[in-house]
Amino acid sequence: MYYARAILGLTAVYLALTSNLQPSNIVLGLLVSSLIMLILRPKDRSIHWQATPQALLAAIRYSLVLIYDLIISGVQVARLVLDPALPLQQGNIAIPTECRSETAQALSAHAITITPGEMVVEMDSLGTMYTHVLDASHAEEKVAEAQKMRDEMLGKIAP
Repeated sequence: MYYARAILGLTAVYLALTSNLQPSNIVLGLLVSSLIMLILRPKDRSIHWQATPQALLAAIRYSLVLIYDLIISGVQVARLVLDPALPLQQGNIAIPTECRSETAQALSAHAITITPGEMVVEMDSLGTMYTHVLDASHAEEKVAEAQKMRDEMLGKIAP
């Protein structure tokens, strides 16, 4: 029943995006949705309605922090690129994560990778992210603090 609801939901989104309600397009939407569900095989997860407002606030806060980090890192990388006299100490650092959810770990790795000057190169089975950074001189202290805050917010968003 879960798969049928998901297939119908995906088909409805497909039809809304294509704005085409011809029978052939409906059949195509059902086929594409079925193929997506067959490949991904998502698990049926229950929604904890009591935690939803807290998760929504954490998601908003997480988005704002991510936007702020993107702006600050973008300026820092631009400064490094435009002034070649600045010292540049590239390096790889290990960033442990306390998140147990694979979704939260993936979101954390994504947030690090889209930040200019940082890129997650590898992630082990325990969730430790091996990250290449442009300026590794003070990275350990900054990263530990940022990852703690990220883990706290992502733990509420994707428990």
